[in-house]
Amino acid sequence: MNRKVAAYLLTSVILSILFSFCNRPKEVLNRKDMEKLMYDIYVAEAMIENDYQGFDTPEKKEALIRDVFRKHQTTQAQWDTSLSWYSDRIDIYLKMNDSVKARLQRRQRASEQVMNRQLQQEQSLTARSYSPSYIPENYSFDETNPKNGFRFRMDTTDIAQKINSSGFDFGFDVIGIPARSKPDLRAVLMLEYNDTVIYHSEFIVENRSYLLHGQKYIPGDTIRGITGFVRLQDTIGMFRNIRLNNIFLGHPNDSVQPAQRNVSAPQERILMDEETGTQ
Repeated sequence: MNRKVAAYLLTSVILSILFSFCNRPKEVLNRKDMEKLMYDIYVAEAMIENDYQGFDTPEKKEALIRDVFRKHQTTQAQWDTSLSWYSDRIDIYLKMNDSVKARLQRRQRASEQVMNRQLQQEQSLTARSYSPSYIPENYSFDETNPKNGFRFRMDTTDIAQKINSSGFDFGFDVIGIPARSKPDLRAVLMLEYNDTVIYHSEFIVENRSYLLHGQKYIPGDTIRGITGFVRLQDTIGMFRNIRLNNIFLGHPNDSVQPAQRNVSAPQERILMDEETGTQ
């Protein structure tokens, strides 16, 4: 008897579902077309959210959505009606939504693979095109340059050719740091002498000019290597508008006068030679 009741209930549910589909209003999109439209609507909404400069007015946002409707030969009214109809049938709507999300995730993975290949090619080309001592004049942490910073390395030959003064600076101007949040952005200048290594480092937390100072000569020793880098830890892309301008290594008179710069003293750390105990 229980089996008959269960079979009857199952049959009733199936028939009700079939009946509801048979009675789908003609202005409601069928499931296949609705999923395609949902996919393109989600993509358009993501474009609007991520490209706030390209869609900075309501008119631009509405124009993009209209283009989606035009592509699918439908209207805003039909989209609203279809969305309402499927939302009343929550089981079906959730399955459709899961299908669309799975397709979006596949697209995102494919895009990430393409971007990673492009980045590897760009890094390989950069490594072949520039020497280790190359320092860019400007640097941007944006979408077109998705690396986390730059570094350089100078040996005695590079130092003799590029640094003429006894004193020199590694400097740059910073713009694009937001007022309410601070990045994990740091600049380091490492000076290698025969028996001593000196580190200058500074965290970059505001928009201004920065200088890290170095000397070719210290008492009883001469510099033989310079290494520097600027590195940003930003795994979620919060600080893509930060730019470094007027980057240089050399005497400040060759770039911007020190009086024109708002500079604070960087942190300094000296490593003593383990064998001699000298600085």
